[in-house]
Amino acid sequence: MGLTAVPDDHVATIVTTLEMTRRPPLRPLPVSPFRLIHWPSPAPERYRALFRRVGSPWLWFSRLVLDDRALTAIIHDLGITIFAVIDRAGVEVGMLELDHRTTGACELGYVGLVPELAGKGHGNWLMAEALMRAWRPDVSRVWVHTCTLDHPTALGFYRRHGFVAIKRTTETFPDPRVSGILPRDAAPQVPLLG
Repeated sequence: MGLTAVPDDHVATIVTTLEMTRRPPLRPLPVSPFRLIHWPSPAPERYRALFRRVGSPWLWFSRLVLDDRALTAIIHDLGITIFAVIDRAGVEVGMLELDHRTTGACELGYVGLVPELAGKGHGNWLMAEALMRAWRPDVSRVWVHTCTLDHPTALGFYRRHGFVAIKRTTETFPDPRVSGILPRDAAPQVPLLG
C-alpha cells in the first residue's frame, strides 16, 4: 500500500460513478416548500452565481473557469435541461441539471441545494423531481457521480435512491481557492495548503 503525494496547491478526490438501469417505481412526490423552475438558456452570470452558491462548499468550480462562450455552449445545448430550485419568496436555493446528450442515457450533471438546507430532508424531494424528469421513454440508464469532496452523506443518499456504484477513479486538480476561482474560506473541511 502506498501513498501518492499531492502538490500543496492541488486537491485530490476519489470519484464514484453510480447508475440506475431501471426506472424506479412511481411514488408520490415528497411535500416540499420549494418549486423547480425551468431555466431555458440561462445567462452565464446568473448560472454561475447559483452554481457558486450551491457548490462552493464542495469545491465545484468546473463551470466557473469556462469563459462565457464555452459555458453558453453547454448550458444552452438542447440536450441540457437546467432548473433552479426556488423558495416561497422566489429566492434561488438549489439547482438541477440534466444531461440527455447521450442517446438512451441521462446524467444528473449537478444536483444540489444551498448549504443552509443540507440535512433537512429537502434533497429527497429534489431527487424525486430529478428522477421523474430524467427517465424519459427513451432512457435506459440514469447516472451520476459524486466524490469525497462532496457532502459526507452524498454517496449514501444516492444509494438510498436506487443508484448502484459501478466505478471509482481518482481526480487531482489545482485547488480553485489558490487561484482565486473560489474564496479561500470555501470548503473549510478541505485543508488549504497552497
